[in-house]
Amino acid sequence: MAGLASGLARTMVRVRDIGRSTLQPPLFLETDPAVEEPGFDPTFAAARRVRLDATSWVEHVPGWLRGSRQLLDSLLAKAGWEQRDRWMFDKKYAEPRLTAEYTDLAEVPEPLLLAITAALSEHYGVPYDGLWVNLYRDHRDSTGWHGDWQTCRREECVVPVLSLGATRRFLLKPRTGGRSVALTPAGGDLVVMGGRCQRDWRHCVPKQAAPAEVRISVNFSSRLQATRA
Repeated sequence: MAGLASGLARTMVRVRDIGRSTLQPPLFLETDPAVEEPGFDPTFAAARRVRLDATSWVEHVPGWLRGSRQLLDSLLAKAGWEQRDRWMFDKKYAEPRLTAEYTDLAEVPEPLLLAITAALSEHYGVPYDGLWVNLYRDHRDSTGWHGDWQTCRREECVVPVLSLGATRRFLLKPRTGGRSVALTPAGGDLVVMGGRCQRDWRHCVPKQAAPAEVRISVNFSSRLQATRA
């Protein structure tokens, strides 16, 4: 448990954030011999693509990463978690989650992520060269409605998100309003947004009333997609 505490006690992380009980799951890496070795499906055979509209789509690949619990534990202990703040009008609010960002893949704390990044780049034809991870400590943490406009400045982008840990709802809705589309990715599932999804749709991970354990989302980015064509 000392390793987990030291991994989270980084600059900008507040004592109250570290103290949440959901930040202290058992570290299975050394104590549970039954844990499955991590690995992913390079064929993406389980992919299910849904057309959101004529130019936007979302893909769900259930169980794409097996043994995902090991990667969850590794990132909990090693990632440089930060508590970020956001301004709304004239007030500053703490984001309801922790974040770690890696613009240089050489600094990624878990080698498995390099192999995953390479596989995603080959399959989707996008040179992913950075990633950021969000830590949802429990059911109270969330991400509001948004589009990834900072990392997606082209008309069409492909944005993979790998889920680790607890199952949480992942919602998408049209930017102009309308009914939302709901996915429920579990640990090891991959969700990929493509086409004009970042321009014409918004997505979120909402708070929920039911208790939930720790969840991490690994989001893959590309400098190519962050520049205008």
